Amino acid sequence: MIRLTRLASLSGFALLILFNAARADDYPSRPIRLVVGFPPGASADITARIVGGAMGQALGQQVVIENKPGAASGIAAEFVARAPKDGYTLFLGSSANLTAQAISNVPFDLAKDFAPIARATTAAVVLVVHPSTGAKSVAELIALAKAKPGEILYASTGVGTAPHLSAELFAMRAGVKIVHVPYQGSPQAATDLIAGRVHMMFSPASAVMAQVEAGKLTALASAAATRPAIARTVPTMAEAGIPDFDTSIWFGLMAPAGTPRDVVEKLARALNEAIKSSEVIDKLKAQGMEPLGGTPEELAAFIDRETDKWAVAAAAAGLKKQ
Repeated sequence: MIRLTRLASLSGFALLILFNAARADDYPSRPIRLVVGFPPGASADITARIVGGAMGQALGQQVVIENKPGAASGIAAEFVARAPKDGYTLFLGSSANLTAQAISNVPFDLAKDFAPIARATTAAVVLVVHPSTGAKSVAELIALAKAKPGEILYASTGVGTAPHLSAELFAMRAGVKIVHVPYQGSPQAATDLIAGRVHMMFSPASAVMAQVEAGKLTALASAAATRPAIARTVPTMAEAGIPDFDTSIWFGLMAPAGTPRDVVEKLARALNEAIKSSEVIDKLKAQGMEPLGGTPEELAAFIDRETDKWAVAAAAAGLKKQ
């Protein structure tokens, strides 16, 4: 009797393996929905449409982009976290989700409520100043801030956003006191920076490099691990004297936690195949973005590191979770 029970158990296990293999072979059998927490035209939306389109070709099914903007991508994140765990509703997570987690009790946890698939793209952030500061390097900006504590004004796109926390992380690492001037978005912040009403800002490179080339702003460093294609002549923060300082914007593909591993791996393979296309690479670089790729494990480890980094930055800014 015991032997028969064991045989039945083994048979059931074998059937489960066969079922999972069949599911992986059949997936996807219908269009996949990729939910983006920002409006059409935003960097996240552009990434989703370029990479998602190429993934659809690799998977043999259309990847449909659905925009659910609001709450720093939190509305989209919560929606996908509660979606069926079948691989047909995906989320394009980003640094915005982790900066929000660092300062707010959001109704999701990027590390716990999602199955990481792979990083998709990154967009460089640069430290720019108004020419009136006279600073030509990070060292000169630090010296100026130390000579005039509390007089250097920095713009951001709002309290708790990446530009805000990047500046606070910089101030902590450089040992300077600078003053935050929050705006409701990048256009207003950039306008006042160009006009000289504020002195500095950590900004997406794509939003300010034209003004740098026109001489309206000065780029001191890119907050990235390596020099991005869009700002090859600009040193990294590490090269400028502040090591291990990377606050690049990033986007990563995720599924609800509990999504079958074989489905996750198939999606990861499709993403990595998509971003190797020269057409995809050219489209991304035209938008100031670069492809990343990798494995689910690499994205999981990256999210852990990013979570710790933004928690430190939030603490430096004196922000407590609300």
